[in-house]
Amino acid sequence: MQERYLEDFTPGEVFHSPTLTVTAEAIIAYAREYDPQPFHLDDAAARSTFFGGLAASGWHTAAMTMKLLVASEFRPVGGIIGGGMEEMRWPRPVRPGDVLRVEAEVLEVRPSRSRPQQGLLRARCTTFNQDGEAVQVILPNLVVPRRP
Repeated sequence: MQERYLEDFTPGEVFHSPTLTVTAEAIIAYAREYDPQPFHLDDAAARSTFFGGLAASGWHTAAMTMKLLVASEFRPVGGIIGGGMEEMRWPRPVRPGDVLRVEAEVLEVRPSRSRPQQGLLRARCTTFNQDGEAVQVILPNLVVPRRP
């Protein structure tokens, strides 16, 4: 896949990722390291919580989303470099056995006034489970080089 400069992106374009199957072991390993709460660590303990069962940390979902974006056809020159996030929400929990995929839609492409060698690309990145339900929605602003 070829990397693209800012000028190569068009609002309305949608990019797709491969899929990733989430395991209970991965949920627990991430939680042990970064978000050690009962609903991320132990299915039995999680049953009596808001989640009603083992659920991935939202931050784990964000990390899996990043992995899928990097593996997708969405390829800015120099990588996916964040310049901030307008929105981040997790409308549904991610569970063991879920199969995730990401769609990245270009919302806006804007050259920088102060740094003419780059611009900002505003996107909506939605992570879906195998049932087509959104499990995460983010609106990042990405720094993308302009064509030399």
